[in-house]
Amino acid sequence: MKHCALIGIGPGHPDFLTLQAVAAMRRVDVFFLLEKAGRGKDELLALRRQIMQRVRPDGGYREVAVPSPPRPRAVDRDSDAYRGIVADWHAEKRRIFAHLLTRELAGGQTAGLLLWGDPLLYDQTISMVEAVARELPETVEVSVIPGISAVQVLAARHRIPLNRVGESVQIITGREAEQVDPARVQNAVVMLDYNASFQRFLGQDMDIYWGGYLGADDEVLVAGPLDEVLDELLRVKASLREEKGWLMDTYLLRRRSPKST
Repeated sequence: MKHCALIGIGPGHPDFLTLQAVAAMRRVDVFFLLEKAGRGKDELLALRRQIMQRVRPDGGYREVAVPSPPRPRAVDRDSDAYRGIVADWHAEKRRIFAHLLTRELAGGQTAGLLLWGDPLLYDQTISMVEAVARELPETVEVSVIPGISAVQVLAARHRIPLNRVGESVQIITGREAEQVDPARVQNAVVMLDYNASFQRFLGQDMDIYWGGYLGADDEVLVAGPLDEVLDELLRVKASLREEKGWLMDTYLLRRRSPKST
């Protein structure tokens, strides 16, 4: 039997590893590393290796790095077209996982995939690896280790709860933020937003709590009334993308005057 551990490693710093994640990493024989293309990919790979070396300073494991197909960003497409693009992307990733589990993992060994944040939140790696494992002729046992999400770190860094008394909180993607009615939002955490969709919420009496590279040494925070900090936030985002070539950011939009229901 083979084993594959999907390990949530938090949003970018070894201090966010849980004890369960550390124990799982110490059982790994081979770490699979999916390399993203483009500027900044070396830094992303280095962060994973920093975590591996922190937990396994004496080594004793192999690394297998493979190119990761780029995430589609067709946010201007309708829902059916977008789902088709994502389905093709997932099919390519499943092909890669099948190759790794078949060719790079021996019987009796454990593979580890280090996943940013928490693999249970906006990450389809679980369903893709499970689908591959079911189709392989050999048994592959899959385990999932939850992690600390960027959502948790965002709230902690800004010293706020995610929702106020008697209110709920939504967690949505940037694509959903492009489509939701701003008047219906009270507390919304937005992830995977490539297009600065918070601009749609101007004039809605909103506060924004924004974080880039949350948990990392170069973490950046911006907070305040959205109408007042918008220009600063757009400047910060553009500067960080230009400097590093990539940006992982998450933010909370909160209506300043809760609407009665």
